[in-house]
Amino acid sequence: MGKLALAAKITHVPSLYLSEQDGPHKGCRQPAIDGHIEIGRRCRALGVDTIVVFDTHWLVNSGYHVNCAPHFEGIYTSNELPHFIKNMPFAYDGNPVLGKLLAEEATAGGVHTRAHDATTLQLEYGTLVPMRYMNSDRHFRVVSVSALCTVHSLEDSIALGRAVRHAIEEKYDGTVAVFASGSLSHRFAQNGVAEQFMHKVWNPFLEATDHHVVEMWKNGDWKTFVGMLPEYAYKCHGEGFMHDTAMLLGVLGAEEYTGKAEIVTPYFGSSGTGQINAVFPL
Repeated sequence: MGKLALAAKITHVPSLYLSEQDGPHKGCRQPAIDGHIEIGRRCRALGVDTIVVFDTHWLVNSGYHVNCAPHFEGIYTSNELPHFIKNMPFAYDGNPVLGKLLAEEATAGGVHTRAHDATTLQLEYGTLVPMRYMNSDRHFRVVSVSALCTVHSLEDSIALGRAVRHAIEEKYDGTVAVFASGSLSHRFAQNGVAEQFMHKVWNPFLEATDHHVVEMWKNGDWKTFVGMLPEYAYKCHGEGFMHDTAMLLGVLGAEEYTGKAEIVTPYFGSSGTGQINAVFPL
């Protein structure tokens, strides 16, 4: 019998890495970095051995996929924002046993999922950026789940999340944390004005809706949020179509969940998008 010890919605904005570099933006994302460090500290205190990340930068066009290679190592440059993340070294250990259990349980539940352990697939920056601050000493093993799902239903992603929890609690011998790595609203600033929106959300509608959602999370109004998720994801340009959030909802119990979110890093704007670090009690 395994244990799910911590669940969170986390930011992975590339300006976290930029915040480390000398220049005009040095230190700009320290509150978010501190939030990652705090979440990592809590995971250590809870005895977590593996972190599962629902990564909205892993794009897939068919099925669901789990990257559970035994080891990840390289030097990463973002093809999306190469001026923000360039030449970032990484090295983490994976968990093939857990990854295969997650895929088997989801598939048995009707959501076909493949586990990739003998693979040259590398991690995407939705996983790499938070792991840089939570897991620099390779204390945790890492498993990544594809969450930029282009032709998938949110209902299937919720079902996958339910299967992830069941696999952890009923079939895994260990302690796990699960993170949805993605934004709230995700309308990037228009080309040519990006610098003006470095610390802002693209427009008042998106920002107001994000704040309304955060209040729902803090108040535990999950029935309303689950009901509005498809429209929220569509009208507020949800990152990865918010499949990471749907997976997290499945882990938590969706509309039956009663917990109230704890905000670790307050909501902030970044390049037009809305970001947060929030922990959900289990």
